Amino acid sequence: MKSILLISILFLFAFSVFAQVKVNEKRIEQRIFELAEFGKNEKGEGQRVAYSQGDIAGRAYFMDLMRKAGLEVHLDFAGNIIGKRAGKDSSKKPIAFGSHIDMVPNGGNYDGAYGSITALEIIEVLNENNIITEHPLELIIFQNEEGGLVGSRALSGNLNREALSQKSASGLTLEEGIRAIGGNPDRLEEVVRKKGDLAAFIEIHIEQSKVLESRGIDVAIVEGIVGIEDWDITVTGMANHAGSTPMNDRQDALIAASKLVLAVNEVVNSYEGAQVGSVGKISVPSGAPNIIPGKVEMSLQMRDLSSEKIMRMFADIQMRAAQIEKETNTKIQFENLNLGTTPTFASQEIQDKMVQAAKSLGITHINMQSGAGHDVQEMAKLGPIGLVFIPSKDGISHNPEEYSSPAEMANGANVMLHTVLLLDKSLSLKLKRN
Repeated sequence: MKSILLISILFLFAFSVFAQVKVNEKRIEQRIFELAEFGKNEKGEGQRVAYSQGDIAGRAYFMDLMRKAGLEVHLDFAGNIIGKRAGKDSSKKPIAFGSHIDMVPNGGNYDGAYGSITALEIIEVLNENNIITEHPLELIIFQNEEGGLVGSRALSGNLNREALSQKSASGLTLEEGIRAIGGNPDRLEEVVRKKGDLAAFIEIHIEQSKVLESRGIDVAIVEGIVGIEDWDITVTGMANHAGSTPMNDRQDALIAASKLVLAVNEVVNSYEGAQVGSVGKISVPSGAPNIIPGKVEMSLQMRDLSSEKIMRMFADIQMRAAQIEKETNTKIQFENLNLGTTPTFASQEIQDKMVQAAKSLGITHINMQSGAGHDVQEMAKLGPIGLVFIPSKDGISHNPEEYSSPAEMANGANVMLHTVLLLDKSLSLKLKRN
């Protein structure tokens, strides 16, 4: 009992000392600008897509920074960049953090890059303050996040051989791209880690919407990453001459499809919560002004932290579709694409540590779900996870106008830094108690 009390006192003392430790705001922004130079075209547009020459050069730049920060750096066979920093106890599982540096075509300078630079900043600050954590630390830069979480899927064992033939934004297949960045796609099975290999994995990202900015909040502590379900929808009516077929005698597939689009919006809005439903693609194969559309092809995607809620909403949409079929004398067919992802929940303990860190630093926070996918969701297969958002101006991302201020970036980075310190002490204390 006395030993536990002593450990608790030491923990509180250490936390009071660590509370003075802060990130270097100017260094974070400087590195954002430096990394942005890699992959820029002659128009000044960011084209650092995965496996491109800009990506390869940017990765070399980042690995050099990691080595200068004293990390033991290597590429795994999937092409992920791994930087290791020893802890006091090598038997403990590592606390890991990181993100990606690849971008979408003509993308912005903050998506992914900010999380990667923050991860490196944590290492730099620990070095400058002579802080050695109990746990080993790992900084991971995942390859080709924008192409479908490719690097993190390789680590979690979720990258199958069939996927390697897919074309990336660079024009190379995933297999060719992995070779281009120094990996070996023939040895991907050696990359796979198992559940329990990480003590924790945490990531930080720009918000990609404007909730934080509109509410004047510094950071969001993410409760989980939504599940996603996709369907292809075919609406079949009867093609006919648009000039000679009376309005009351038509089987217009586009009219039915239009009603269905509105029905999706109404159904999804009828539920409480932050769920979303979207029809993002619609095509009319006949495509002529003098033909009544006899067929329409469209998409449906729904996202929420509850898979059960997604399927309840879908059942309601099917009921509305049945009504529309009767009204329009058409046929509506749904095909689930079986591409769905299940919701991924953040560790409550890590969320609590993030809240504790934010409060201790005077940084305002809210809880939020993530409507977009991130590498952290694949890392949930290896250990407990946490995710932080910072404001993104006007909610813009995947766009050259993407921007977060130096102060906003520093706030988020400080929450990440102190979360690492809190987790390190808390997890070590838990192990000693056990």
